Amino acid sequence: MTEEGVNVPAPTGAGGPAAGHLPEHQVRRALLELLAEVGTVTATVAAERLGYSSGLCSFHLRQLARYGHIEEAPHVGGRARPWRLRQEEAAPADPSPAAGFGQLARGLEDESYQRWLARRDRAPLAWQRDEAFSAVVYLTPEELGAVAEAVRRTLAPYQDRERRPAARPAAAEPVALIARLFPLLPDAASEDG
Repeated sequence: MTEEGVNVPAPTGAGGPAAGHLPEHQVRRALLELLAEVGTVTATVAAERLGYSSGLCSFHLRQLARYGHIEEAPHVGGRARPWRLRQEEAAPADPSPAAGFGQLARGLEDESYQRWLARRDRAPLAWQRDEAFSAVVYLTPEELGAVAEAVRRTLAPYQDRERRPAARPAAAEPVALIARLFPLLPDAASEDG
C-alpha cells in the first residue's frame, strides 16, 4: 500500500473541512467501516485489524476528524487516542447534504451486518449465531425515550471494556448493537385518503 494521494490539502472556502468534502480513499473507507463495526479504535488497533501501518491509519483518522466525520472518543489518560464516528451525526434530523454522513454510517452498519452473514459459517461454533430481532410497538414519545434509556443502561456495564481491554473476559469479541427507534408515521397519501 502506497501513501499516494494522502497528503491532499484540505479544500478552503465553502467546501472546506466543515463541509465534509474529503476525497474517497480506500484506507479511509476501511477505517469508517471498522468504526461502524466496532465503535471505537486507535490507530494501532486499526492497523492490526486492517493490515496497514499505524502511521498511515493515524494520518487518515486525523483527516477524517479534520473533515468532521469522526471524533476523539473519551478516554482516561495514556497516549492511546481512540476515535469514533461523530455522535451527533449518527441520526441526523434533516435530509440536507450535511446529513449524508449519517446515511453513510447507517449504510456501513448494514454492510457490516451483511459481511457478518456472509462469514458466519466460518466463525467459531459458539459465535455462529446472532440475536437479530425487530418489533413494532405502540409508544408515546416519553416511552420511546424510556426504551432508549433502558437499552443504554443495559449496555453501560460493558462499555468500559472498550477502553480497558484487561476488563474483557477471555472469550469476549466486539459485538455490534444497532438500535433504531423511530415512529412509523403515515405517508401523505394515506392521510389524504
